[in-house]
Amino acid sequence: MSEVGHHKYEVGQLVDFTPAASPREKSVGRYEIVRHLPPEGADNQYRVKSVQNNQERVVRESQLG
Repeated sequence: MSEVGHHKYEVGQLVDFTPAASPREKSVGRYEIVRHLPPEGADNQYRVKSVQNNQERVVRESQLG
């Protein structure tokens, strides 16, 4: 994991999202980084948009790969 405050991924970059709750969750997939957000606890956050359906969500850096 990267240092909090220094985002590992850049705006516009495509990443894979894997939610922590369930690997079968429908939101798993390819997302584009839309914006850097302030960290929550020890994890940076991002606003991302699904490549498949354009839905946006907030995710933690540890959920991206």
